[in-house]
Amino acid sequence: MSDINSNLDKSAKQVFLVFGGNGDLAMRKLLPALYYLEKENLLDHVDRIVGLSKTFISDKDYCEKVLENFDRFLDKNEFEEQVWQRFKIKLGYISIDLSMDTAFESLVEKKAIFKHHSVLSYLALDPIYFGSACQALHLANLIDDQARVVLEKPIGTDLQSSIKVNETVAHYFSESQVFRIDHYLGKETVQNLLALRFGNFILEPLWKNSGIDNVQITASETVGVGNRWNFYHNAGAMRDMVQNHLLQLLCLVAMEVPLNFDPKDVRDEKLKVLKSLRKITANDVYEHTVRGQYEGGSVNGEMVSGYEEEGTHPSQTETFVAIRAHIDNWRWRGVPFYLRTGKRLAKRYSEIVIQFKSVPHSIFYQENEPQDLQPNKLVIRLQPDDGIELTLMNKVPSLNGGPMVLGQQSLKLDFSSVEKSRPIDAYERLLLDFINDNQTLFVRRDEVEAAWNWVDPIINAWKQSSVPAKKYTAGSFGPASSLALPLKDGFEWHE
Repeated sequence: MSDINSNLDKSAKQVFLVFGGNGDLAMRKLLPALYYLEKENLLDHVDRIVGLSKTFISDKDYCEKVLENFDRFLDKNEFEEQVWQRFKIKLGYISIDLSMDTAFESLVEKKAIFKHHSVLSYLALDPIYFGSACQALHLANLIDDQARVVLEKPIGTDLQSSIKVNETVAHYFSESQVFRIDHYLGKETVQNLLALRFGNFILEPLWKNSGIDNVQITASETVGVGNRWNFYHNAGAMRDMVQNHLLQLLCLVAMEVPLNFDPKDVRDEKLKVLKSLRKITANDVYEHTVRGQYEGGSVNGEMVSGYEEEGTHPSQTETFVAIRAHIDNWRWRGVPFYLRTGKRLAKRYSEIVIQFKSVPHSIFYQENEPQDLQPNKLVIRLQPDDGIELTLMNKVPSLNGGPMVLGQQSLKLDFSSVEKSRPIDAYERLLLDFINDNQTLFVRRDEVEAAWNWVDPIINAWKQSSVPAKKYTAGSFGPASSLALPLKDGFEWHE
């Protein structure tokens, strides 16, 4: 941890630095999110928003590029010239080469920007540059006790590399200053999951193995890897989606009630879940996991290429993963958690499905046979249409005087129907929390490392095995063996 620079005014306003400010994430998500916050008058304390990257361009050219991308990524009805002019005044650009030992000099040359300001940095970079960015901030004397930094995923590629990345950042920033972002945690429905669980008593008596049969978490994409092939070849769906997004969702479903809704207590409970996950070893990896890779097919009526055809060489990288996981604690012992994610699947959606146990005995008969009563399900949709749906068995209306016939009915909460304005993007919420120094929806170091500790043995078992990734046709729901995974326990995927 570096020495604190006591010369900076601790009551000062803020400069928001976006390392990688010329890249796709900055243009597509971060800068639009900051624009929307400016529109809502939530950036009063942020005087400057500065993009940083290796490219040599002027402040004016950078503003023009940002405006061009706003035309692509902003809601057309949300752009206002008056807001843009306010936002534009704050925008700036610094050319910096983080591969050079003299990178900090680029910050020193702009020292007037930072005078009497605390510095907030977003590292939208490859993790290999996290240390260089932090060192440049340190050498430029910009890290004080008000400074904070966001780390974009992935935090390493395995446990050891994750520890190395975290140690490097910890040399310059304390843990309370580090915000590891997972944009899934900023989604409205994910936070409503917390409200649903801990703000209502009605579900708590059922939220355990005596009331729940299984839990399913799905993140399905119709897109392929696109121009991220080289990144994806080294990452795969396990590192890209399971280690972070899906395991974080699992934690929110399975965690115990925290003492308070504050960062430490919430993250303490999530960590307990990760530590309770049953290890999957080389001996049982193919009993509990399925890895797949898409071949050419048709998605939404359009013919698409296979994963290997999009790349430069053969690859066994998985673009699909399905896992049957177990949490070995009192609440969840015996309840399977099914995780599933993939690219080039039949439809785009993310959801959490809680399937409750069936009634022990049906008292309703039809043609002298007991009616098959479907179990109740709580479906929490994360995208594309955020909402919550509870399926119940209900009497089917009839006037024929025969036996009572039951069918499934749904109680729905559709967030799009209750929102009066544009829905809040996950990055807007998380960036505002970062600005306001609220870590509740960010991931702590020990969470990241506990997740890698569970994921690494699975990846290593796949590497040691000669079993290739199972092929699946683009536009399908993944390999057939993944559909069979819950069938081993008498369940099936919710479609």
